[in-house]
Amino acid sequence: MKTKRNNIMTLEQFKDKHYGKPGNKKRDQLETDYENFKIGILIYEARIEKGLTQSELAEKVGTSKSYISKIENNVKEARISTLQKIVEIGLDGQLHLSITL
Repeated sequence: MKTKRNNIMTLEQFKDKHYGKPGNKKRDQLETDYENFKIGILIYEARIEKGLTQSELAEKVGTSKSYISKIENNVKEARISTLQKIVEIGLDGQLHLSITL
């Protein structure tokens, strides 16, 4: 009886295969894009948890609904100062940044 070969790979193996090893321009762009995507998702989830619409969050922060939408949907990158306002003023939270070398 023939058995199926298991072609499952880890996320790191997938990224290595399709985007190259870390340090490769294509791979580095993927990692940067993923971080921006993550920020949008975190803002979206926090906004929903607080029971706010995009319009309500935008009003609290002093920006537009479309700008909040663009950040949440990874269409636009937020400056750190804007991100800080969204988190601290709009969501009543704390923004923590770290640098890893």
